[in-house]
Amino acid sequence: MSEGTYPSSLDDARRQLRARQGLGARYDSPNAPARELSWARLGAAYFARKLNELSDADLDAPSLVAGWSRRHVISRVGYQARALARLVEAARTGIPTRPYEELEQRSWEIEDGATLPARALRYLYDHAQIHLDVEWRDLDAQGWDRITTSDGIPPIVARETPWMRAQLIWLSAVDLDNGGSFADLPRDLHARLVEIYGQGGSAASLSGNAPAIARLHQVSQVP
Repeated sequence: MSEGTYPSSLDDARRQLRARQGLGARYDSPNAPARELSWARLGAAYFARKLNELSDADLDAPSLVAGWSRRHVISRVGYQARALARLVEAARTGIPTRPYEELEQRSWEIEDGATLPARALRYLYDHAQIHLDVEWRDLDAQGWDRITTSDGIPPIVARETPWMRAQLIWLSAVDLDNGGSFADLPRDLHARLVEIYGQGGSAASLSGNAPAIARLHQVSQVP
């Protein structure tokens, strides 16, 4: 390879990569919240790894969330992705929406999802995560700053959705009670979660803080 074929800058490297990948490849908008998206996507991969370590029979075991099996945790993570995808789609189309048609929808979706056959429950997670990521990648610069909600729902700007996802999916990976640890979180995400939910600055303090984990699950603004 001749010297002239090497990229002269990071921007040149990105342009060359996009040229090789072709017109069908998707990329995040420059206005997208890159750090929060990274946290959410790393969390999705981590959750998937912990889920794949569980046998179908293991899904019936209790999670760290009181009264919930691992099935409930997986269902919650899958249906949250669908709710967030609806919000991001609203930002893309410019037509505000509701994350759920009814206030009770979130609760009964989780309960119904927990009864799915194991294969269907795993598919729910995989498909919903892919759909959400596609919606994020298809959102243009203006869309990231649009309010997505309507009908008296507290306003949620599209750029808030990766942070909502990052919080829930990392904590849910721990809630599976399958060896997931707060020590595995990206350092900057861990520091932010400790600041919001933890007591002290260590991974141990956060992972031992059950009220903080319960508090996250009760945050009303997170679909």
